[in-house]
Amino acid sequence: MINVNDNFLKLPGSYLFTEIAHRVAAYKEANPQAPVIKMGIGDVTLPLPAASIMAMQKAISEMAHKESFRGYGPEQGYDFLREAIAAEYKQTGVDLAADEIFISDGSKSDCGNIGDIFSTNCKVALTDPVYPVYVDTNVMAGRAGELLPNGQWSNLVYMPVSAKNGFVPELPKEKVDLIYLCFPNNPTGTTLTKDQLKVFVDYAHKNGALILFDSAYEAFITEKDVPHSIFEIPEARDCAIEFRSFSKTAGFTGTRCGYTVIPHTVKAKGSDGQVVELNKLWLRRQCTKFNGTPYIVQRGAAAIYTPEGKQQVRQLIDYYMGNAKIIRESLLKAGFEVYGGVNGPYVWMATPNAQSSWDFFDYLLKEKNIVTTPGVGFGPSGEGFIRLSSLGSRENTIEAMGRF
Repeated sequence: MINVNDNFLKLPGSYLFTEIAHRVAAYKEANPQAPVIKMGIGDVTLPLPAASIMAMQKAISEMAHKESFRGYGPEQGYDFLREAIAAEYKQTGVDLAADEIFISDGSKSDCGNIGDIFSTNCKVALTDPVYPVYVDTNVMAGRAGELLPNGQWSNLVYMPVSAKNGFVPELPKEKVDLIYLCFPNNPTGTTLTKDQLKVFVDYAHKNGALILFDSAYEAFITEKDVPHSIFEIPEARDCAIEFRSFSKTAGFTGTRCGYTVIPHTVKAKGSDGQVVELNKLWLRRQCTKFNGTPYIVQRGAAAIYTPEGKQQVRQLIDYYMGNAKIIRESLLKAGFEVYGGVNGPYVWMATPNAQSSWDFFDYLLKEKNIVTTPGVGFGPSGEGFIRLSSLGSRENTIEAMGRF
């Protein structure tokens, strides 16, 4: 009998959202008439922008003719989409070359797969609470060590974020190699200012570290002092990789498209001391393990950068942020302690009477028929909180707040 990768055996139970789905399915089976409202997983509910639909329909038609048919595409993405993304960055003062942008099937995949190009000896730092993919993929790779009784991993460096520190993570107290940052943050919905983010860029330069910056929710930012990209800090071009997604921005959760930005100036070294561009390593990885995002999908993604597409995406974002405002203001009015919901689609709510996250999750599911996400699923510092998503319908959002 063959051996498995023992690191997979270290992972506790199931993936957070799989466990939520199991509990909801069991409750629905026992209570088929229950009017359950889902505010847990961050899935969108509005249709794709009309500009994207039209672009994809045209692309489908192209596939019906020999002259315009396309088979395998470039693993790193078609130039028409990469150039459109670069042009959009340029409007915010960030100059990128098209070949510094890699199109994929979503930022979740890239955030998980990026570890392939780094040594398993790299020391990893991340916020707590945190998007579970960052933790679990490093467990799978063998960087995390052992799971401790407190829910943390022995080889990971945690940077707690909470109301006590204004949801601004402190710098690692020891030297680390990789730093995961996600802002606007999932799960708390909170943000960093440019000055606060520059502190991490300065740390990375001083310590030879690399920042893995998840900017999947940048389209939801409403406040002017919140950076949309880490590359708005010029020095970050030498020490950061950025991940972005069309999932929440344009409703591509089921269509699947995202991208990763790796400037040519971001470098690292091999065990022999040879300095290499991470851009080239990621290109090699993608060409080997990834066949590229479908042409039809990339045409739909490119359409959001047209004037019509931008307007339609703005309407989607405004709708969801309208839901976030309803959630935030309703819960505050009801006397709950809440954060987020201003620059992102998530509201982070403290459980009443110090209930555990899972206990309050079960209470809301069974007594109020509302599905949320237990904060402890994002890490030990998430205990005592739940996350609510504003990506549902307006009708369900209002109904759920009435139940609260």
